Amino acid sequence: MVNIRLGEMLVASKKISARDLERALVAQQEMGGLLGQVLVKLGLVSESDVAVALCTQLDVHRVYAAEYPEEPVVVAGVSSVFLQSHQMVVLSNESGELQVACPEPQSQYLSHALALASGAKVVLKLGLETDIIAVMQRYAEQQSVEGEADEAFDSFGGDEEFIEHLRDLASEAPVIRQVNQIIHRALDMGASDIHIEPFDDGLHLRYRVDGVIQEMPDPPSLEQAAAIASRIKLLAHLNIAERRLPQDGRIMTRVKGHELDLRVSTIPTVHGESIVMRVLDRQSIKLSLESMGFSDDVLSAYKELLHRPHGVLLLTGPTGSGKTTTLYASLATLDSQALKIITVEDPVEYQLNGINQIQVQPQIELDFARALRSILRQDPDIIMIGEMRDSETAQIAVQSALTGHLVLSTLHTNTASGAIARLEDMGVERYLITSSVNGVLAQRLVRRLCTHCKVETELEPAVAKSSGLSRWMPEHQHHIYTSHGCEHCQGTGYSGRVAIHELIVLNEELQKAVIAGSDAASLHTLARQNGMLTLYEDGLRKVVTGVTSLEEVLRVTQDQNSEQQF
Repeated sequence: MVNIRLGEMLVASKKISARDLERALVAQQEMGGLLGQVLVKLGLVSESDVAVALCTQLDVHRVYAAEYPEEPVVVAGVSSVFLQSHQMVVLSNESGELQVACPEPQSQYLSHALALASGAKVVLKLGLETDIIAVMQRYAEQQSVEGEADEAFDSFGGDEEFIEHLRDLASEAPVIRQVNQIIHRALDMGASDIHIEPFDDGLHLRYRVDGVIQEMPDPPSLEQAAAIASRIKLLAHLNIAERRLPQDGRIMTRVKGHELDLRVSTIPTVHGESIVMRVLDRQSIKLSLESMGFSDDVLSAYKELLHRPHGVLLLTGPTGSGKTTTLYASLATLDSQALKIITVEDPVEYQLNGINQIQVQPQIELDFARALRSILRQDPDIIMIGEMRDSETAQIAVQSALTGHLVLSTLHTNTASGAIARLEDMGVERYLITSSVNGVLAQRLVRRLCTHCKVETELEPAVAKSSGLSRWMPEHQHHIYTSHGCEHCQGTGYSGRVAIHELIVLNEELQKAVIAGSDAASLHTLARQNGMLTLYEDGLRKVVTGVTSLEEVLRVTQDQNSEQQF
């Protein structure tokens, strides 16, 4: 009844949903423990919210962090080991009344045991588990300085004991709350990556927001690094005992109503384990090509390539340039009811309705090439390959295109023309490239100017000419916009990102150049002569319309900005 009433109070106060309560009750049956503790461990509610509900339900006083005594209160007949094992802190022992803070003030066992041991009237008050552990650690440090550290806080001797200690520490409320806060902040900031890095001067916590790293001024202490790493590794189902080798895992969680998929990577450094978590928010993905920043002419040409019945359509760009999102948006525009669409991905980042998605499993030798060979017997119309990583995958993809399938895939090259040379390097014959590849789309992401604070700036004619902006600016326009910074964009001047593109359509002239053995630079030049706009030039068009700044386009396209249109 106590659990049900507490859950109902939290639902009534809109701290959790009814579905959250059902999940927690099921988890409680499996895990044991009190409902409030289970809710906190699941990350569904904060420890403070549970405390408020408990105080109201039990009519008890809550003890705040500042109310704990600076030094431990000694009570005759009550051992420190008993207090520590039940997470209790004595607040005062005066006039025959013993006031104690603990996470379970409703416990009759604790109240009765203390009364028998001390002979005093016992008043239990509610203390947050986080605060109590912090106070106990402070007391232990004080005793350690005096050379009287309690056994419960002694260092662990063997490796097995230390690992078990980490496992216990990772399950404690302060560590759980710390990791939850790190993930919650990532969602609030709209971060794509979380970096937790130990260095000689302490633990660094950094977030990548809109493609740019931002360091947090209040990271956890270096002493917490091992516990935080252990907590994350437990959530990602990694080997908590392995601290010498890199590991990769995945965390599926729900934060503030958002279904988050965290791809976890750990790697050992000289100061400890460095952890990076890629944040995939399933609710934030835009499965629409129109919303991704395509210019009208590029979008029209790309859609024409996308609706061809067969051939290879490649997307290129570095990691984090939005290639996979563009592929998902491309698949979403196709009719999955009328077409058989199969994907091979590593990992499957977002699940799409009506599309058969295959997760690569290297540990059982299910790689891209092996999956592709099986896919061809599944009678597909369209095949998406997450990435062409090796010669065999590229060869099978080209053969699939030649046998009547439309193949979408990605390559890691800097320019669209570079993809042709990359296919040659992977062993695909030139005549196969010309007969199978329909087009190549290169993509980058630039930050959008914050609509609340962007500033109109007069542009000097010399700058407009040297940068290439003059070609795209209307006669009456002599200004562009620059970043400023406000509370809406956290002082960066930018909010969100938009894609810039470079699209090569392999026409007859380009096919002849490929057959003749032209290198990437020659193909790039020929494509521009045929009307292709570079990444830099497409970025300039977005500068003129006030979507982004010239500085941002220059930052992202440093290898492009020296080129000018013929």
